[in-house]
Amino acid sequence: MYDRYQTPLAERYASKEMQYIFSPDKKFKTWRKLWIALAESEKELGLDITQEQIDELKEHAEDINYDVAKEREKLVRHDVMSHVYAYGVQCPKAKGIIHLGATSCYVGDNTDIIIMTEGLKLVRKKLVNVMNELAKFADQYKALPTLAFTHFQPAQPTTVGKRATLWLNELVLDLEDLDHVISNMKLLGSKGTTGTQASFLELFDGDHAKIRQIDKMIAQKMGFTDCYAVSGQTYSRKVDTRVLNVLAGIAASAHKFSNDIRLLQHLKEVEEPFEKNQIGSSAMAYKRNPMRCERMASLADYVMVDALNPAIVSSTQWFERTLDDSANKRLSVPEAFLAVDGILDLYLNVVDGLVVYDKVITKRLMSELPFMATENIMMDAVKAGGDRQELHEKIRQLSMEAGKNVKERGLENNLLDLIAADPSFNLTKEELEKTMDPSKYVGRSKEQVEEFLAEVVNPILEASKEDLGMTATINV
Repeated sequence: MYDRYQTPLAERYASKEMQYIFSPDKKFKTWRKLWIALAESEKELGLDITQEQIDELKEHAEDINYDVAKEREKLVRHDVMSHVYAYGVQCPKAKGIIHLGATSCYVGDNTDIIIMTEGLKLVRKKLVNVMNELAKFADQYKALPTLAFTHFQPAQPTTVGKRATLWLNELVLDLEDLDHVISNMKLLGSKGTTGTQASFLELFDGDHAKIRQIDKMIAQKMGFTDCYAVSGQTYSRKVDTRVLNVLAGIAASAHKFSNDIRLLQHLKEVEEPFEKNQIGSSAMAYKRNPMRCERMASLADYVMVDALNPAIVSSTQWFERTLDDSANKRLSVPEAFLAVDGILDLYLNVVDGLVVYDKVITKRLMSELPFMATENIMMDAVKAGGDRQELHEKIRQLSMEAGKNVKERGLENNLLDLIAADPSFNLTKEELEKTMDPSKYVGRSKEQVEEFLAEVVNPILEASKEDLGMTATINV
């Protein structure tokens, strides 16, 4: 165990559920299901295949004799034919009709599509669970004013919940892309060595009508609506590009969230969960490093770059097929799924345990609010008889002075005192302090949260309610 490399995605980050989807056992059992679907379809279309042979194949669909396949592969150096042989050893009556008319890509490529589709569905399940927790958080803090930032400089206030809807909205966009890709996944079917179905034309004595049916029959038996209408020996590798681009989009959204939480943790306003006995630093015992969000960002970087792999592979395939996709696919596709699986587990875990320090949030907002309240103050002073243009210039000068006190002298923001002391404004300190209600400056933040959840998010969650209720345990 300790003397050879093992991918950290399996050892540290990805769930057992996602690991199984991309496991050899899942792959080879899917091969056998595809051979059964092929044999059944050929029988139904009139080939001389008996129900006894089909039943024999079904009897051994799950109990794969891996030892036989492994020994056979040492001899013939071909994984598909080794498993055809091993299946035939268990099914002597059906041995002669296994893989009839098919090429290796019949099991290889169709299995890849099936496995990616199952992986996408698990990603979707985890994504909607993250959305559910974020929706709860947004609703809980929809009215808590907080300082908003543009360019990471203080800007007009927002609310903690409204900020959360920005994270949530990106996941809504990801879900739309994800659903589009899932709904458009199709099998390769059984197209033959160059995609022409020539072997099936021979098997069915030139009956084109029967051959036109076989792909759809196989697809339906495997839980799909259809197969791609045309192909070479393989399905277009652009499909892999499409799939990994969706995963990269989810990774980008998670990265953005993790960045914001890390910045908020620096400000001591919002923190990711921190366990009772967790050590933040080997040197500085007081530290509470945002390691979960940092890990999310790290894995997200990997996925976004990994999405280049299928794009390059699909662009360099020659004619009906080359094999320079194979080794790359074995790495890039599963690793992207395992990484996104780990990212979503982290996302769910972090959102489920976010700690909000409302007093720190309010203190920071109040330290900046006098600057943001100057327009309201100016309007009140105009109502009291002041000149708008003169007051604007005075506020500008006083704001510069207050800013200098904060930045150069390390003092508190005394803008209200400076305004109260200026007779041009004709306003008392008490009157000025009445303008310091943060809720006056958050616009429609609370209402936007309520409307977004009611009109956009909740219908999604209601439609996916059977998938909700997941929790995520982080290994390290």
